[in-house]
Parts: sequence; C-alpha cells; structure tokens
Amino acid sequence: MDQPTQERPQPRIRSLAAVVISASWLVLAAVTMSVAAESNLRRPSGEILLRVDGEIARRNTDDGAALDREMLAALPQATLETSTVVTDGVRHFSGFYMRDLLDLLGAEGETVVATALNDYVIEIPWEDFQHFDVLVATHMDGARLEPWDKGPLWIVYPRDDHAELQDLRYDYRWVWQLDHLEIK
Repeated sequence: MDQPTQERPQPRIRSLAAVVISASWLVLAAVTMSVAAESNLRRPSGEILLRVDGEIARRNTDDGAALDREMLAALPQATLETSTVVTDGVRHFSGFYMRDLLDLLGAEGETVVATALNDYVIEIPWEDFQHFDVLVATHMDGARLEPWDKGPLWIVYPRDDHAELQDLRYDYRWVWQLDHLEIK
C-alpha cells in the first residue's frame, strides 16, 4: 500500500513564495519610481524665468532646473516692505523667499552665484538666506516686475528690518533682472 507523500504542498509553497517575492519586487519598483518622480521637477510650460544649476537634487533638464512663472508662483508667496538704494521711499515687494526655492530644489551649498540678464554676477553666502527673509520679488507695489524695470525677478533683502543690511556689501547682493543661480 502506498503511503501519501508530503511533496504536493511544496510546489504550492514555492509558488506562493514566488508570488510574494514578485509582489515585493513590484512594490519596491513602484516606490522607487515614486521617489524618482518626486526628486524631479515637472518641465516648464511657459517662458523660462530662472535657471538653477550646481548642487541641486531636483532637476528638470540635463543641466539643472528651468523654472517658469507658474512654477515660481506655486512656491509659498511672501511680501516685504522696505526701502532700497535705487528707488524712492519704502516699496512693497511680493514674491517668494529664496530659502523656499532652495528647499524645493534640494539645494545644498555654501554659496549661491546670482547672475542677471545684464551679466552682473555676485556670490551670495548661503547664510544670508537662512538668517534673513531674502525675497525673490516678482512684483513691486502691486505691478509685475518687467526686464526694463528690474524684473522679472529681483533679489530683495529686508533692509529696513536689520541695521546690518544697510551696508554696501549687502546692497551689491540685490540682483535685479535675476536670470540664473548656481549653487556651490
């Protein structure tokens, strides 16, 4: 008389193990693709206002990040009232904080090299964006900044809020017609 063997369940166990392993790989692949998608920016659909390269984690071009007006407007918006050395009286600026842009891009560095449309270039210490509410202004006194009037983007410091910002070396960091940032 033949005795029943215990070999039949083994193929089922192996099959079940194969299914579990396959499912695990699929979940891992989906999570990896999700993280990769989150680490990249969407492509701009409008005119590019700002290019950023260097030490950034989130990109949408081979060289770095290209940002249009819509992408910049999606950042948390902020306002600032301050005087400037190139305008009369106190002005009302609106835009976004530089630190929010740097966070969005996963930027890490010690220096931000800012370049304007007119090829003005200056190195700005990273600490400025951590210690002060440095704004990248898109509007002044409610009007959109245009290239013929310091736009479309202008780095603005809260000059009237901090005595140390009323120093010439900070005045040089107010980059109007901002076009490019390199994170070093």
